[in-house]
Amino acid sequence: MKKPFEFTRWSLRISLFALLMAGLAVSGLRLSIIDFQPALIGLAGTTLAGLLAIVLGLIGTLRAIKAKETRIASTLAGSTLGFLVVAPVLMTLMAGAGTPRIHDISTDLAHPPEFVAIKALRTPAHNSLDRLEPENLAALQKSGYPDLAPLLIPRPFDQVFEQAVVLVKKHGWEIAAASAANGRIEATDTTRIMGFKDDVVIRVQAVENKTQVDMRSASRIGKGDLGMNAKRIRQFLADLEKLLVETLSDPRSSNSQIRGITYE
Repeated sequence: MKKPFEFTRWSLRISLFALLMAGLAVSGLRLSIIDFQPALIGLAGTTLAGLLAIVLGLIGTLRAIKAKETRIASTLAGSTLGFLVVAPVLMTLMAGAGTPRIHDISTDLAHPPEFVAIKALRTPAHNSLDRLEPENLAALQKSGYPDLAPLLIPRPFDQVFEQAVVLVKKHGWEIAAASAANGRIEATDTTRIMGFKDDVVIRVQAVENKTQVDMRSASRIGKGDLGMNAKRIRQFLADLEKLLVETLSDPRSSNSQIRGITYE
């Protein structure tokens, strides 16, 4: 048995094992078979196994090249699969590198928008919404995300609220409540792969002849969020501003009389 292909075989076996581990961790968490921490341990094991598969695969490839084997392309199977398994985890970690270890982000640190309907959907096992931990939460957010601020739009309240609801639905978030009378929208965003649930509350209020939009996004589990809540707020407010500009420039658009309508 030739050594280059022995390394290749082990690389492929380990990468397939890593893929299986990843599938079990993700599906187990999404189906509530396992908790958050065991799922993360499973992903950590998946990452280590994937990295080992990459290393063994590369060793096999280099030895095949040195031995002038004709089947060099086949030696890349394990390392390629290992990379595909590891890449999403590493990319997520790299994107969240340097972000503060907090999970509750708001555009208004003095008076954050309050969750009302969402509270009934959270359990004692979930993160608290009292914003008391860590004690320096506001300072950490200011340091990590100094750009986050309310969106002030020169548009009528009705139009802004209506388009905010439209945008929440467009993002695929599950609406828990939307009350124009209270100027509040509450919804839950479920991440695509791991199925993590992050809760969102959007506060819309008239300020003189403009409309101010504040937003708060909080993870149900985990001490940190790798920057995902801040990213969600930035993206939503940018999309809302763009949507309102497009709506205003469309002569076919008209403001709906949405005040007083409540979705529960």
